[in-house]
Amino acid sequence: MKLWKSGLLLTLGWLWGCSADIHEYRAATPKFDLFNYFLGTTHAWGMVQDYTNKQTRRFTVTIEGRVENDQLILVEDFVFDDGEMDQRIWTISRTGADQYQGHADDIVGAARGEEVGNALRWQYDFMLKRNSSEVLVHFDDWLYRQDEKRLFNLTKIRKFGFEVGRITLFFEKQE
Repeated sequence: MKLWKSGLLLTLGWLWGCSADIHEYRAATPKFDLFNYFLGTTHAWGMVQDYTNKQTRRFTVTIEGRVENDQLILVEDFVFDDGEMDQRIWTISRTGADQYQGHADDIVGAARGEEVGNALRWQYDFMLKRNSSEVLVHFDDWLYRQDEKRLFNLTKIRKFGFEVGRITLFFEKQE
């Protein structure tokens, strides 16, 4: 029994340790450039899936971005397929070369991000509203710049280290 438990823990540790290294994208273009990409208006379309990959929600987002005092302010207005509307306002600061920190009302603590090449990895703890309660989950966002106007976002949502959902999101910068 002890051997079985040790094997299970070793396997789980290995699986949790397996994730892409953002530095693998060093040569990928175009450069992500977080502050520049989100300056102005951006539209996005996305879906949420549960741990079985069943689509549970669809949504659109209109994002208005501006820079004030060397901080990127993003006002995100969400409209969900069931008619629910929500707004999140991010304040994002540079903390070093290609390193970022962000805050929003439903984010617990600070979000942290790093961009390399055409990729941005953005991680944070989030208070997810579900029915009449809230659940603390961890978001691991990987955003990939495709060209001057478009980027993709793939998010894994975790609770206690286990993946409980995913978000797929497509962004298009407006003129």
